[in-house]
Amino acid sequence: MTARPSTPSAPACLDAKDIFQSPMIEEPPTSSAGAATRREYAGLVRQAEKVCADCPLVQQCLYDAVVKFDVSGFCAGTTRKERNEIRAMLGVQVAPEDFDTLAGVTARHRQVDHDEVVRLRRANPHESLEMLAHRLGCSLSTVKRHLRKARNQTTVTPIRRNTAPSMAQVVEAFRRVKGLVTRTATAA
Repeated sequence: MTARPSTPSAPACLDAKDIFQSPMIEEPPTSSAGAATRREYAGLVRQAEKVCADCPLVQQCLYDAVVKFDVSGFCAGTTRKERNEIRAMLGVQVAPEDFDTLAGVTARHRQVDHDEVVRLRRANPHESLEMLAHRLGCSLSTVKRHLRKARNQTTVTPIRRNTAPSMAQVVEAFRRVKGLVTRTATAA
């Protein structure tokens, strides 16, 4: 693999698709996997860590993967397990992507979420209300009721305190999880 130097607009992982999109790195082997499989996984992780370490976007990528998105596989020098440890340290919760709802697939006989109706309408402004009702698995009157409620709500948005951790806090938690910080150094 010949890798071009990464630029601020092109992350280094783009040139290492064979590593980052490997089924093994996407879904790590279980503890019952053979030694050869575990060695292969460890080798892929070392290669991925090197690619991430050399990337100028690694800190922003790490922040996004910990605070904003539920990323699978290896990302920003971390495994899914390590990102979960960092989130636990920082008290961060990230909801997994709901691909079914984004695609408009819903289960029958469930209560329709108001925000879901509004989001689908905004995402599909040219779709008929009947089509939205079909996608949501509800009646046309339910869709109309939720959209009417959204229209009638006041436009004043309450000010929310930003509780997201800072970039420095995420990087510090990363260093702790990776064992790059000693306990005595953090006490000082």
